[in-house]
Amino acid sequence: MVTSDALDALDALVRLCPPPVDPPPVRDWAEAEHALGTPLPTDYKQLVETYGDGVFDETVWLLVPGSAHPRFDLCAQTTERIDILESLWEIGEEKPDGLLESGARIVPWAFEEGSGAFLYWLVRPGQHPDEWTVLYNEGRGPLWEAHDMGCLAFLLAVLTGTAETAYFGYLYEVLKPAEHRFATAGQVLGPPAR
Repeated sequence: MVTSDALDALDALVRLCPPPVDPPPVRDWAEAEHALGTPLPTDYKQLVETYGDGVFDETVWLLVPGSAHPRFDLCAQTTERIDILESLWEIGEEKPDGLLESGARIVPWAFEEGSGAFLYWLVRPGQHPDEWTVLYNEGRGPLWEAHDMGCLAFLLAVLTGTAETAYFGYLYEVLKPAEHRFATAGQVLGPPAR
């Protein structure tokens, strides 16, 4: 069910950062959700259907199911990130508090350019996907940040500079965007290798 908050956030994001003129490819949500073993949040689906795979302000790369570029494929990145993090946890790196709950897990939905950092959903047992919150992992270290909001609201907060986060320094300290921009993966990387 689409909430008015999600619609308001999407509308605000579209005004702030116009989506591509050509609509992104249609995604097979049933296939992606089957592969991940869980439904996905409505706000995320709206985000992907509006923008597709690509990067916001040269900083936040959106992962999408079925991307022609494997680095931006939601399902492939989920498998890869879980393997990497489980290896780190096995050698003693601490899990974020939210993952200490039995049955809790994470699913990545975006990453920060050049930093190794990923944005995840915290998936808790019995919780509806539209209630999932955001976890940020710095990527090249053990630090995690929890954000009590969905992915669309968090992305909007990051781009408007209202997110309460210690990260995204590249966006604010280097780029300092006066106008926000979204570039598709194809625009940045060219056509995918065959």
